[in-house]
Amino acid sequence: MSIAISLTQDFSLIAAIKLALVIAAGGGLLVLFRPLLRGCLRAAVLVVKPKLSKEERLQRRQMHDAMLLRRMLNRSDCDPSHAAELRAMASRA
Repeated sequence: MSIAISLTQDFSLIAAIKLALVIAAGGGLLVLFRPLLRGCLRAAVLVVKPKLSKEERLQRRQMHDAMLLRRMLNRSDCDPSHAAELRAMASRA
């Protein structure tokens, strides 16, 4: 409790105004430079995790589809006609 009292005794109106001005100036700079900061953040993310090329995305999607079809084929509850249709789909993929 004595810490709070000593802080309030040393805290004057001029110090409060200075603190408010510093906070306002900091907020204003953040608003002013928001597009620049956002661009820097995106660039940093791309350095860490680069985007996949179109070919890589296509290959990943095709692999996912093939694995899905294989999983559906390996299920034990599918009837033979359904399995034949899935095999035909898998051969086209």
